[in-house]
Amino acid sequence: MHEHEPDTTIVEPSGDAADSYHRYREDIRIAADLGLNSYRFSIEWSRIEPERGFVSRAEVDHYRRMVEACHEAGLEPIVTLMHFTVPRWFERDGFWRAPDAADLFARYTEAALPVVQDGVRYVCTINEPNIAAMLAGGEDAANLVAYGLPNPDLQVADALLASHKRSRDVLGQVPGLQSGWTIATQAFQETDQPGSAEMLREYGYPRDDWYLEQSAGDDFVGVQAYTRTFIGTDGPLPVADDVETTLTGWEFWPEAAAAGIRSAWELSGHVPVMVTENGIATADDTRRIAYTQGALEGIHRCIEDGIDVRGYQHWSLLDNYEWASGFRPTFGLVAWDRETFARTPKPSAHWYGGVASANALTV
Repeated sequence: MHEHEPDTTIVEPSGDAADSYHRYREDIRIAADLGLNSYRFSIEWSRIEPERGFVSRAEVDHYRRMVEACHEAGLEPIVTLMHFTVPRWFERDGFWRAPDAADLFARYTEAALPVVQDGVRYVCTINEPNIAAMLAGGEDAANLVAYGLPNPDLQVADALLASHKRSRDVLGQVPGLQSGWTIATQAFQETDQPGSAEMLREYGYPRDDWYLEQSAGDDFVGVQAYTRTFIGTDGPLPVADDVETTLTGWEFWPEAAAAGIRSAWELSGHVPVMVTENGIATADDTRRIAYTQGALEGIHRCIEDGIDVRGYQHWSLLDNYEWASGFRPTFGLVAWDRETFARTPKPSAHWYGGVASANALTV
């Protein structure tokens, strides 16, 4: 909806995007043929509950077929219930500021139970609630995980936490199902500027650490890591001119995944960690391989140090659509044609598939 508003800040509409909604079997087969053993995807609240109180059985069945397709291909499905987007009626009726927001998200989780109650082991309730709270606080999507994040809306943060907990209560009805939420770990780091350490705590806690602390008691916590941000006397600093950056303007920093894992493990009180997103927006596929190699080496060191790391999900399988910058930043292991939707795995896809197949990394 926001993509088509007259005063939208979104650079271009998503349209059909990669049409994975219809082509999911092809995408799942590509992942399996590459040698991967899991596939993370999101289900869409607005499709399952397009109007308040009305549940589409056809859409629930659609997502059940996606789970079945994963099993048929030998992939473990990892399902996310809410990846930023919400139904129009939910936004109209108060968004996450509505007094019944947590009740509504719990009801949606109940409607989605048939999708995950047979053969799904890991469910992510809410994707990046810390980013969602910052968006609600006035953030422009162009600044996500970047220099100069505004204050989050703490009312929305509390509502997201309540919704997460209510959703986990519902998911707990399914024996063996593991649930958690996924946090965009920012890797905020202090500098030698006066007051940097104090500013790091003031700035970083409500944007990152609080969410990891609230993960205590969950079955797992998802880490979504890409880069780092240095904090100075007055707050975050722009990326230095002499460092390599990606198509999103972020510093090329493969250590982000390991840093996020260690932070999540410590602040949650040793809740198991899954890297649910990690990758790089680049037109140079050799840098994608180099970044991912470095990230996996760091994750291996975390495991060696005794941290319970449950898995690694690369972002993303396909070049995707980003609200902040449209289709320009290419994160994918697989390219696709905007006219025909034809998929073409990149060299990085075959390299990554080889790592996954061997369950081993050559250093």
